[in-house]
Amino acid sequence: MSRAFVKEDDQEEIPIISPRAHLSVGEINYVTSLGLRQLMDERESLLQERSNVDISYANERRIALLVINGKLQLLNDRIHSARQIDSSSQERNSIRFGAKIQLKIDGTVKTQNLQIVGVDEADIAKGKIAFTSPLAKILNHKKVGDQAILKLESGNRIFEILKIEYP
Repeated sequence: MSRAFVKEDDQEEIPIISPRAHLSVGEINYVTSLGLRQLMDERESLLQERSNVDISYANERRIALLVINGKLQLLNDRIHSARQIDSSSQERNSIRFGAKIQLKIDGTVKTQNLQIVGVDEADIAKGKIAFTSPLAKILNHKKVGDQAILKLESGNRIFEILKIEYP
């Protein structure tokens, strides 16, 4: 049928599904055990949400299911590509994936605690940074007492490593 005979009201909006946290093509999707558990819990929650979709209008139900199924597809892709890293197998005296780090910033007395985690688990408010972040990259392989320099447009920020732990 020609588009000339389709009412504009019949045009349906394609649902927009927010992308997951960025992970470059070909980059390994490292996750902590907690991060993998969170992904699995998220999948269970979406499956439950999908089974509970109860909308009286067929079109609304179809759109709601499209959104949930789209989120599930993105999540399943992320779960299938996940490579869990056991923090107990990491070298204890240098910063690697999963490390909890205490840093002193720019020679001040101010310290910051961070953990290097997977991209889906990263949450700066909780002190968790993605292994793909510029800060995590400059901290990689550093040891207690080392300094890491993060180059910013406004100048360099120097971090001194005070403590490294693995959960």
